[in-house]
Amino acid sequence: MPLPSDEKLIALSEALIAGFDAIFGVHPGFRPAHAKGVLLSGRFTPAPGAAKLSKAQHFVSPSTPVTVRFSSSSGLPLIPDNDPNANPRGIAIRFHLGDRQHTDIIAHSADGFPTRTGAEFLEFLKAIASSAPGAPSPTPVEAFVGSHPAALAFVQLPKPAPESFATEAYFGVTALHFANAQGDTRFGRYRIVPEAPLAHLSDEQVKTRDANYLLDEIRARIAAQPVKFDVRVQLADAGDVVDDATIHWPETREVLTLGTVTLDAMVSDDAAGQKTIIFDPIPRLEGIAPSDDPLLELRAAIYLISGRRRRAA
Repeated sequence: MPLPSDEKLIALSEALIAGFDAIFGVHPGFRPAHAKGVLLSGRFTPAPGAAKLSKAQHFVSPSTPVTVRFSSSSGLPLIPDNDPNANPRGIAIRFHLGDRQHTDIIAHSADGFPTRTGAEFLEFLKAIASSAPGAPSPTPVEAFVGSHPAALAFVQLPKPAPESFATEAYFGVTALHFANAQGDTRFGRYRIVPEAPLAHLSDEQVKTRDANYLLDEIRARIAAQPVKFDVRVQLADAGDVVDDATIHWPETREVLTLGTVTLDAMVSDDAAGQKTIIFDPIPRLEGIAPSDDPLLELRAAIYLISGRRRRAA
């Protein structure tokens, strides 16, 4: 995956990484955001109707190996799982298509995003960094969300702690453009939905959990039985906005199941795997193309720049 040639995009990407560093500190060998995580392995099996949406290799193959990373929010590698700042949680799914060939899905447990552009997100990070506890109100972050309705809506979204990574649903941030073998195209956003019933903890229950309860729970769960998720996509209708991550589509839009991820093992060398794997929000394969959402190229550059820094640590 090469870096884009747009120097302004690279500069913004580096500024955003520095923004995370200013909030969380620099932790060599770890991601600047969603630093705490765990890797699992398994397989993806497509649903019969997946090829009707896309000719992508993993939708037309009998099954595809996957590596999945669950994570907690923040750039703190040791953030307690029961800390409210560890929400929203994240999932990244790598589909291994062949030798050094892969495509990824990246999603988080909050159905939305606070800004449309990277420049706005940088303002948001700077406002957070300059809003120290005890600062007089309105703090810079209060002023930001007060003047940015999408950021306010995201901040106010309920973000309860999950009982397990396996009882949480995850939502793709940006729209993608799907194309089938017949040339039919649709825009859609991923939804990763657990086979287990959705289950979250109350504020009082969270206080009774220990600092690694999610990591311990997923290891015990996998040892007992496989964990399954449906890979779904919410499809846009004509006229829906597909280049703005802050705009939701109505819940009446069609949701298509593309297949099932079955996880049955922990990755043996977890620390090394997390250090080296660099996920990519851009699909980069036939049958799924990026939309014109400005966050896509930016996020891809951030993941690559921070991934190279992580590997070099």
